[in-house]
Amino acid sequence: MKIKRGVFPPIANNCYLIVDTNTNESALVDCSVWNAKTEALIGDTDLKYILLTHGHHDHIGGVKEVQKKYGAKVVITEEDAPMLSDPVLSLAAFSGGSQSPVTPDMLIKDGDVITLGELKIRVMSTPGHTKGSVCYLVENSLFTGDTLFCGSCGRTDFPGGSGREMAESLNMLRLLEGDFDVYPGHEDVTTLDFERKNNHYMNMSLWS
Repeated sequence: MKIKRGVFPPIANNCYLIVDTNTNESALVDCSVWNAKTEALIGDTDLKYILLTHGHHDHIGGVKEVQKKYGAKVVITEEDAPMLSDPVLSLAAFSGGSQSPVTPDMLIKDGDVITLGELKIRVMSTPGHTKGSVCYLVENSLFTGDTLFCGSCGRTDFPGGSGREMAESLNMLRLLEGDFDVYPGHEDVTTLDFERKNNHYMNMSLWS
């Protein structure tokens, strides 16, 4: 497996390309914009999926164009799927941006497994930032979207957000067995062990 990272507007969003090196099949985790840099990130890989961690506008802005160009399947939870066609729900309407409506190809839920070449990508439901937020776990890599950041976590004050659910989601991640490389939706790449030791948001008592 190979992981490529790109940082994109509108607010320094991390987008990641997961590549199965045995088959050259790939999946894009979030898709903030469509531009030459996005195209370069995908490169000559065989893009099969756009895996969305949630439906906020800064994570879905380039989905329509990438879906059209590559024929990749758009993957999101049922809870966040309406954000793909509603700029109010995605918050695009409040950020001065436009939005191209997108129809999802796959609706996922906790425990689902997506096959990418010879890789198995596990879906983990982690509500808190939005009702339908998820993390994707593949081998020793955890893609956390706006659930877990390096030293922090996602906001819970947007519509659909919940401090209680965020605390439960972070605790679930904290209790995973072993260490993982953590690839968040913003800020630096980190590890789960580092966050367990240093990220005070992973302490449930702080949310009580």
